[in-house]
Amino acid sequence: MSIKDERRLQGAILHFKTITKHRHKVIENCAKAGILFQGLFHDLSKYTPEEFLPGAEFCTGTRSPNEGEREKYGYSKAWMHHKGRNRHHFEYWTDYDPVTRVMSPVKMPLRYVVEMFCDRLAASKIYKGENYTDSCPLEYFLKGKKMRKIHPETSRLLEKLLRMLVEKGEDKTFAYIRWLLKRNKEY
Repeated sequence: MSIKDERRLQGAILHFKTITKHRHKVIENCAKAGILFQGLFHDLSKYTPEEFLPGAEFCTGTRSPNEGEREKYGYSKAWMHHKGRNRHHFEYWTDYDPVTRVMSPVKMPLRYVVEMFCDRLAASKIYKGENYTDSCPLEYFLKGKKMRKIHPETSRLLEKLLRMLVEKGEDKTFAYIRWLLKRNKEY
């Protein structure tokens, strides 16, 4: 086996382990939030060739491989595939405004905002490792807030949940999320 092939294999193994560990953490979080069934389908597109192969090539285990793909090509084809198939990403929720005819963010359904929270919490734990604190997901959110094109109500709810995580911890935040979902109303 050539050195190049060995690196590819190591990248594929590391990427598989990372996305599987992340996915299992999201499933655990979704169970705590009361959306276990939804969590079971979380990020399955990451195992498709369109996402897995670039993911393996650019995997470091400490950040999203999409960043490496963007650095090399100026965009991430894997990310475009991913966001178009996974409703827990706010980028999925854009459409032409019927009045302005401009592409605009759409308010996300509550259950997908909850899955997005579960995803961000899991990603922070996986990528930060032993350096994780409950403030990590909020810090990441705030870092990109000014550049993010997300519906204002969706952004407010996600930030509220991330702040609650910092101030009250996981148990109380997940209890609040379950209460929100039980009300069966939109936010």
